[in-house]
Amino acid sequence: MIIPENLKFTTDHEFVKVEGNLAIVGITDYAQGELGDIIYIDFSKSIDEDVKVSEIVCSIEAVKTVSEVFSPVSGKIVEVNSAINDKASVMNEDPYGEGWLFKVEMANKSDLDALLDAKAYGALTGK
Repeated sequence: MIIPENLKFTTDHEFVKVEGNLAIVGITDYAQGELGDIIYIDFSKSIDEDVKVSEIVCSIEAVKTVSEVFSPVSGKIVEVNSAINDKASVMNEDPYGEGWLFKVEMANKSDLDALLDAKAYGALTGK
């Protein structure tokens, strides 16, 4: 299982890659492994919508189950990765790269303080 040192993580197995005031959000390698083969993403939020911490942004349909994805930060959704529904398996193959889900322009960067670093996330997952 891969846990990149440069990312932040939630206890719900989302990751956040910070680029300036932008949070790029997706699910972790651990999460995609637990879900199994991902087949579809259903976005309940869209571009220009505001989100709050822990608000549902989308759900992931996998062969085994359906799982909700929560926003780890508050702000405005500025992009969704609509291309993943053409090839949802990219979330299994490259969760931290091409498999990202959405981007949020953060309203308050202090939201990041509540997230886990790679070491703490590794301890959470037992890896």
